[in-house]
Amino acid sequence: MVEVVTAGHVNWDVTLRVDALPNPDGEARIDSQRRSGGGSAANVAVALAGMAFDAGLVGSVGDDETGEFARRELQDAGVDCSHLLEVADSETTTKYLIVDEDGEVMVLGNEGANEAVTPADVDPEYVASGDHLHLTSQRPDTAAELARIATDAGLSVSFDPGRRLDERDFDEALAYSDVLFLNDREARTLLDSDLEHPSSELHGRVVVIKQGEDGAQVDTPEASFEHPGFDAEAVDTTGAGDAFAAGFLAVLLRGGGVLGPDTDYERALEFANACGALAAMEEGARTAPAFGEAEAFLDEQYSGGV
Repeated sequence: MVEVVTAGHVNWDVTLRVDALPNPDGEARIDSQRRSGGGSAANVAVALAGMAFDAGLVGSVGDDETGEFARRELQDAGVDCSHLLEVADSETTTKYLIVDEDGEVMVLGNEGANEAVTPADVDPEYVASGDHLHLTSQRPDTAAELARIATDAGLSVSFDPGRRLDERDFDEALAYSDVLFLNDREARTLLDSDLEHPSSELHGRVVVIKQGEDGAQVDTPEASFEHPGFDAEAVDTTGAGDAFAAGFLAVLLRGGGVLGPDTDYERALEFANACGALAAMEEGARTAPAFGEAEAFLDEQYSGGV
């Protein structure tokens, strides 16, 4: 039995650090390269496992060597992979992450196997066995089925739809979601231009808007909170948003649940910003801190430490 089920993309990342992102018809020098697991659902699962949650993953990889590498990394991190589908005669989705000296990222990728999970592949008993479901980008019909099963079973649901939000019809999954993670651009797809008045689809939900180095804000039906973030030297922003989401959920789940009159969203926002900052200070997509590490970082920040 798992506490948190994450569902969505499982990738294999090839990270190339360059002196600068190239212009069209330009060239950049590769300073280093590394290969490791990635994908938002996998990243959040690993982050939550590192914060001492029992995390399980619903996703898919190919039956190739990189798929085996990705599965092994997840298992070594303590993630339950019993519902990680292996797709025959298919390549694991590979993302090429081009990272410049300021930590900014450009992404190239193939479709691969990471959207092979269909609604028919979802195991209702596995999803219902958890306390919370976290969705990331995936097939809209699968996201909707997962969210429906979780809601019917009494689980809370969070959703981080990602950069393809404006290309996909996630209305049904959004209707079941209790907490929604967006960046500024994604927020403008679903919210009014001033980001103050939720659209009808989001009315009554908790909306967390990630603003990068400018921090984040959370809007609930009762109140709104902002946090300016932390002054951290970004090395690689890959996965920082996933670390942020994991940190936000970790505080709420440790506090007794994602929804409720006593839920401390302000504390969750502060902790999430700490997790995002710490992740951005290291290379790779799987750099979310342990719970104690993030708490120590916050203690240093507020005690005048570096």
